[in-house]
Amino acid sequence: MSSTGTVRSERLADEVTPILAARTEGDPRVPGVVAGVTTDEETVFVGAAGVRALDDPRPMTADSVFAMFSATKAVTATVALQLAEDGDLDLHAPARSYVPELGELQVIEGFDADGRPRLRPAASDVTTHQLLTHTAGFGYDFFNETYRRLTVDHGVPAVATATRASLRTPLLFDPGTQWEYGSGVDWAGQVIEAVAGRRLREVMDERVLTPLGMSDTGFALSDDARNRRAVLHMRKRGELVPNHRWEQPADPEIDMGGQGLWSTVPDYLTFLRMWLRGGRSDSGEQILQPNTVEVALRNQIGDLAVRRLPGVIPPLSHDVEFLPGTPKSWSYPFMVNDADAPTGRPAGSHSWAGLANLYFWIDPHTRIGGFWATQVFPFFDPASVDGYLDFETATYRALAD
Repeated sequence: MSSTGTVRSERLADEVTPILAARTEGDPRVPGVVAGVTTDEETVFVGAAGVRALDDPRPMTADSVFAMFSATKAVTATVALQLAEDGDLDLHAPARSYVPELGELQVIEGFDADGRPRLRPAASDVTTHQLLTHTAGFGYDFFNETYRRLTVDHGVPAVATATRASLRTPLLFDPGTQWEYGSGVDWAGQVIEAVAGRRLREVMDERVLTPLGMSDTGFALSDDARNRRAVLHMRKRGELVPNHRWEQPADPEIDMGGQGLWSTVPDYLTFLRMWLRGGRSDSGEQILQPNTVEVALRNQIGDLAVRRLPGVIPPLSHDVEFLPGTPKSWSYPFMVNDADAPTGRPAGSHSWAGLANLYFWIDPHTRIGGFWATQVFPFFDPASVDGYLDFETATYRALAD
């Protein structure tokens, strides 16, 4: 680590370590947390506090392994952008030209008196651009009542099953007309597979994970990673309950581009650092070209806006609104805050999350990024979110001194 990095690391440790300790010891608390910060040059801080499971004395450590949930999406978007760079994928062409099933999906306009879905043809084709930016028309059953009803009353499998049937849901609106967070990036993973002729896990490993040295990241758990895994906890009536039985499908029917990766905070910081340094890996390999990074990080949804997400399945998610009152748009891999955030994160920065209360950001202006990892349901757990925001605020405070 450089001398400048050492100073930054010391400042961050002084500011952030007490926050991690307080968040795992107070009330409400989280079982354990790992948090880290990177610049465009190197990781300058990684800290851990608490335990991997409340009924297991083993401490949380910097190399603890987490189910990443939707933090997978940005990695999938990176692969799609690589294929677009190579001329193998047209982001604005009808995605059915790669995955014909996408051309069969219709728009749902509600349910008839007998509870049957009312469907009509879509006004236009879905594009991969729309799949990546959540403007294609897909949702999630834990954020959308129509999708929840399809799951409960019509037997549509939840996306957590990682099955083809779970993706064959109707569109909520005509493509390109609204923003709705959902399974579009899972479909983008299928587009990637069709273009590359291989499973997503193989393409992702070859094109992103291995070149970046992300050896602890993948769709499968090694025995070593399993021994370091943080256990998912459910908050029930305020009490945290470890769920040792929960695990992502070990042999899924399909690799879901929007979920499914396991990783560590140090590994994911390496991925974020690639975006901060113009698409270049630590070893100097160009994962994405600088002009691709520049374009990819622009607002890609025009006048549409990221909106509040209602939590319609309470065990999985609370209502979700990042940075209330701050206008937000979407780039290809991330959400964009279009005004300065109260934490100190400037306008034009990028962020997102994973369902088990994992949160991250990158700031291309000051060239820093951070990741906060827990394993707690439901999403947007106040103890977890408040801890993350305190961590981000402390990071800016430390680096400004």
